[in-house]
Amino acid sequence: MSNKIKLFYIVIAMSLLACNKTNPLLEQPNTPYSVPAFDQVKIEHYLPAFEEAIRQNKAEVEAIINNEAEPTFENTIVALDRTGLLLDRVVGVFFNVLEADGNDEMNEIAEQVSPMLSELSDGIILNDALFQRVKFVYDQRDQLGLNPEQMRLLTETYKNFADNGANLPEEKKARLKEINQELGLLSLKFGNNVVAETNSDEVKRFVTDEALLKGLPESAKAAAAEEAAAAGHPGEWLFTPKRTSFTPVLQYCENRELRKQLLMDYTTRANHDNDNDNKAVITREMELRIEKAKLFGYDNPADYILADCMAKNHQTVDAFLASVWAPSLAAAKREAAELQKLLDEDLANSQQPTANSQLQPWDWWYYAEKLRKAKYALDEEEIKPYFELSNVRKGAFGVATKLYGLQFEKLENMPVYNKEVEVFKVTEADGSLVGILYTDYFPRAGKRPGAWMNNILPQYIDAEGVDHRPVIINVGNFNKPTAGNPSLLSMDDVETLFHEFGHALHGLLSKAHYKSLSGTNTPRDFVELPSQFMENYAYEPEVLKTYAFHYQTGEVIPDELIAKINAAGKFNQGFVTTELLSASILDMDFHELTTAEGLDVNAFEKQSLEKMGMIDEIIVRYRPTFYNHIFTTGYEAGYYSYTWAAVLDADAFAAFKETGDLFEPETAKRFRHLLEQGGTRDAQELYIEFRGKEADPKNLLRRKGFIE
Repeated sequence: MSNKIKLFYIVIAMSLLACNKTNPLLEQPNTPYSVPAFDQVKIEHYLPAFEEAIRQNKAEVEAIINNEAEPTFENTIVALDRTGLLLDRVVGVFFNVLEADGNDEMNEIAEQVSPMLSELSDGIILNDALFQRVKFVYDQRDQLGLNPEQMRLLTETYKNFADNGANLPEEKKARLKEINQELGLLSLKFGNNVVAETNSDEVKRFVTDEALLKGLPESAKAAAAEEAAAAGHPGEWLFTPKRTSFTPVLQYCENRELRKQLLMDYTTRANHDNDNDNKAVITREMELRIEKAKLFGYDNPADYILADCMAKNHQTVDAFLASVWAPSLAAAKREAAELQKLLDEDLANSQQPTANSQLQPWDWWYYAEKLRKAKYALDEEEIKPYFELSNVRKGAFGVATKLYGLQFEKLENMPVYNKEVEVFKVTEADGSLVGILYTDYFPRAGKRPGAWMNNILPQYIDAEGVDHRPVIINVGNFNKPTAGNPSLLSMDDVETLFHEFGHALHGLLSKAHYKSLSGTNTPRDFVELPSQFMENYAYEPEVLKTYAFHYQTGEVIPDELIAKINAAGKFNQGFVTTELLSASILDMDFHELTTAEGLDVNAFEKQSLEKMGMIDEIIVRYRPTFYNHIFTTGYEAGYYSYTWAAVLDADAFAAFKETGDLFEPETAKRFRHLLEQGGTRDAQELYIEFRGKEADPKNLLRRKGFIE
């Protein structure tokens, strides 16, 4: 019997035993602010909790279906929104822990519950008796006297049914259920493969000769030495495909071969024709997504997915991306020419073979750092000591205080799933509760790459009028503290922390009545506005002076360093934007496919990059086999939304700049109102209400330095 099968039976046995014991996931937790009792949850609690929560959810829906009264907005639409609260809690705990601190046992459980959840969802959406009740109310919508939020809930509920197959004939409904279940399992497999490749022994690079690390900052060497010692290699240095590990090497290490090796380890993950290879997973996902789109009468997955977004169709997205791609690529080519000159000088001085004379992707970060120092006298290692993690977080909190009056209090002795997690109470100026915020910032073996925000518990107002405040989490993969240094952030890390905190504010400030419309339940090309808006504040001088203190001396960041940071603000933006947009275009190319027959993933990527005119010196931000956004986390045909929302966020920040006050009270009040609305209103309508007009794309192009 294989170890995997043994583990399956162990989990089942433990689950059966747990059925007769108290399960903290199935009880109202006796915890501060009713947060989940993470410290009491054991692995054996999860499967029984899912089974019971799904049973209760089904019973709640059956009660709506079997209600003999004529369907109304309250007894059908609102009642449906209020189902699944127990399941929300179980899902909120399990999947957040799985993503941030998972293990093989949890992966096994995820593989079991994914089809169960898919079956539940399809059983609700594809239940004709339930849909007929929803449709009965929807057809009378103009006579019901609903307020805008109620109308939005009704409209979105009906569209959710229709867009997910309620109007399909029975044979197509049956096939849709099969597709959804298989897609759920494939998504899990894709993500697990990426994590396995990132943690694989094959990509653990142990350096034994310190001379190979010439140029690498001492802080990065110390971190690598600690990683090596923890892996049983004292006296060596360990580097892996985790960004916190390899990025300093790309940026500072003189050894070109080591830079190449580490970048290739990162960019070829899950593309090695082994058990963790994702090419077949991608092909099968695309086959199923295309088939699913055609069930609904669409030629390709992109148009099926985009119908409910601001963009509406792939033609709009393609035209938008093309309009930004041209100036971005032109800027990247200019930047590449500058970096090539620096490489030529280095090669001339070192007399290295001319075969290595062309600037390569593993050269870009290294020579960009050199050029930044030369142009702006800006050395990121000189800045990092001012970006101690807890201070940066205080800076982000401080922006929210000045904009919205929010207060943050660290809570001790709270239940957490890992000792590195910290918890904060968020209140209004008058002390009333806004929500609870968890932060989990350091990499670990069971954490997926990247940074994200999730709900642990959603915001909603119940039938008795009680406003249930949300529990939100921010997760990252920043540098861990070492024996000699605290966690010091790069400038990219600082922006990431502010970004994810912007998502958290979107969730925390929610004032929706209905959970399906609360917080970040908005169109995907709108949801990045609050997060990217917050990034604008990170390097504003008056904000920097509130959080950028030298971790050793306590000195506030000097004006000359602030000037350098802002002078370099438009530096390397061709690279940054081109790397991002190429991933967005690649995503759209995949999802504009009308067939996946004969799909060769690597060849398709190459063809896509050639078509867009991508230069050889830059690697697309996410290559297909580790592109979690579009093959795992629900951003398929949606990665463009980061740039789409960048137009909105640049324009929104310009609204503050135009007043001469970054925290101008009336403008802040209007923007907070936008955040509070969640998905209760049309996104474009909300933005125009805030700004008084549609967003001007020129604000983004000016910010990046592409136009005057």
